[in-house]
Amino acid sequence: MGDGDMVDPDDLNDEELAGSASRSASESAAAADAADATGQNDVPERAGEFDEIDTLSALDFEVPEVVAADLVDESGAEVDFSDIDVAAVLAERDEYKSIAQRVQAEFENFRKQANIRAQSDADRATGRLAEAFLPVLDAAEAAFLRHPDEVGPLLNQMLAELKKQGLESLDLDGQPFDPEVAEAVAHDPIDGGVPIVAEVLRSGYQWKGKTLRAAMVKTKD
Repeated sequence: MGDGDMVDPDDLNDEELAGSASRSASESAAAADAADATGQNDVPERAGEFDEIDTLSALDFEVPEVVAADLVDESGAEVDFSDIDVAAVLAERDEYKSIAQRVQAEFENFRKQANIRAQSDADRATGRLAEAFLPVLDAAEAAFLRHPDEVGPLLNQMLAELKKQGLESLDLDGQPFDPEVAEAVAHDPIDGGVPIVAEVLRSGYQWKGKTLRAAMVKTKD
């Protein structure tokens, strides 16, 4: 039987089958020894060698230094910085910086003045409202003189609430006469000297520190 002839396993006897199996085992062992000799079976060991490679070192290369002469403009021509006046550039920078600072300062002043004007307008508006309320206080004071026990608590509460908003009653009785906060409508000469408020005929009021209505008083000196 030739090497290339097909063999039916049923035609082989037990001795031939045993010999064939022995030859296959011998050939597999020989193939394994050959692979060990050539280093084909040490794949895990060789694969481990790649773990020892320093990736950063492999990527380490020198970066070329870029200088002004290496720069080019959009057309591809080299940019020449040798004729730039550095002092002029710095002076222009300082000028623009000064302009920006001046504009910022002017804006801050404008903002402060706008806030002051807005607050002043609000004070005048509320001051007109408080001034319109003064006849009610005058009527309450007149009623207090006739019925102090009944009107007193209501008048005190009104004055307390109005004081929280900036309205204050002027306490001038016995104080030196001040034409800024009082108007003298009567005068009793006594011994001469500095005029003193002898009697308050109509209360005066201030609104947020400014005289809203001068008091009518009687003086003596």
